[in-house]
Amino acid sequence: MNRKKVRDIVFYLHRSIGFCVGLLLIVVGLTGSLLVFEQDFDHFMISQQYGHITPQQVQLSPESVVNTIEAKYPARGDFHLFRIYLPDNPSSPYVGQLSSTDVQRKEVFINPYTGKIIGERITDKTLIGLTLSLHYSLMAGETGTVIVGIAAFLMCILTITGLVLWPGWRKLIAGFKIKLDAHPKRVNFDIHKVAGIITVFFLFFTGFTGFCWNFYDLTEPIIYAVTFTQKPSEPVSKPIPSKSTLGLTEQLKIADAALPSGVTKSIYFPSKPEDALQIRMKLPQENVEYGNSNVYLDQYTGKVLRVDNALKMPLGDRVLNSFVLLHYGTFGGLPTRILYVFVGLAPLILFITGLVMWRDRYRKKSPTGFIKRFVLK
Repeated sequence: MNRKKVRDIVFYLHRSIGFCVGLLLIVVGLTGSLLVFEQDFDHFMISQQYGHITPQQVQLSPESVVNTIEAKYPARGDFHLFRIYLPDNPSSPYVGQLSSTDVQRKEVFINPYTGKIIGERITDKTLIGLTLSLHYSLMAGETGTVIVGIAAFLMCILTITGLVLWPGWRKLIAGFKIKLDAHPKRVNFDIHKVAGIITVFFLFFTGFTGFCWNFYDLTEPIIYAVTFTQKPSEPVSKPIPSKSTLGLTEQLKIADAALPSGVTKSIYFPSKPEDALQIRMKLPQENVEYGNSNVYLDQYTGKVLRVDNALKMPLGDRVLNSFVLLHYGTFGGLPTRILYVFVGLAPLILFITGLVMWRDRYRKKSPTGFIKRFVLK
């Protein structure tokens, strides 16, 4: 098979995939642009909706806040507490997250100085929650998750075929130029090729990580296998008859001793008697906002069951932990986050310019297009 025939096949594949999933990728891309600054926007909305918190000298302990939440939402009720986020800064609230039997999640905001509940909301009904649901599942549940996962995989193929077809391999500098004074068809083509090459690697990684997340049960073992990494076993608590769980304050002291340089960001509470208490921590060298380091404790005795130092994890775990950085563009701080806003716009630009190129090509091949050219000649 000669080079031209191979290129024709690649071109046909690129165009066909683009038409099939183009509109879907536009939705995913635009919502992704909004989610780049998800946390910042959400923190702003919380302060606007529930009021600004005035910093004081001493914050209440997480155990005290948990007791406040559980007093309002007892374990036998519809909602149960499964996670709590500690304040990010002196003017941030504690955030308790509760789940229910109908899969709804509720967030409870507590003033860290007074212990007063300042607000509640159903997570999935917030603007961020709706945007996130549209982004990863089209608001269509498991079916939508599968569809978006397949679209993400096809976007990876689009980036590879686009890279093969990029005309700048022969003249590198010309490949990055847009001739604004040229014919509109040429301008359109230049916009397509430049927008594509600038965003190609970022689109590939967002597509790849999105695919892996939406098909996590399938991709996780593959990543562990190809990196020759053994998946860590789940920590297990040993229930002791007639013994209650160890106090949270004492558990946090044990976690701090197990990972001295870490700062506690959130706490995951056991949902079963044999589950471990998970303390998520962030080390100073980590770029992920809430950290990827964890300390797992026996909920009855406080025994350290496992310590995950994000800086010393095996390769497979480091690859999985890098997904957040690559998908949200947080690996380079504010500059790469801003860049990722424009990366989210790329599918829209590429689809429109690609559609225009297809229209022009179709007109040339159509009988009416042939008659027009014949008459004009």
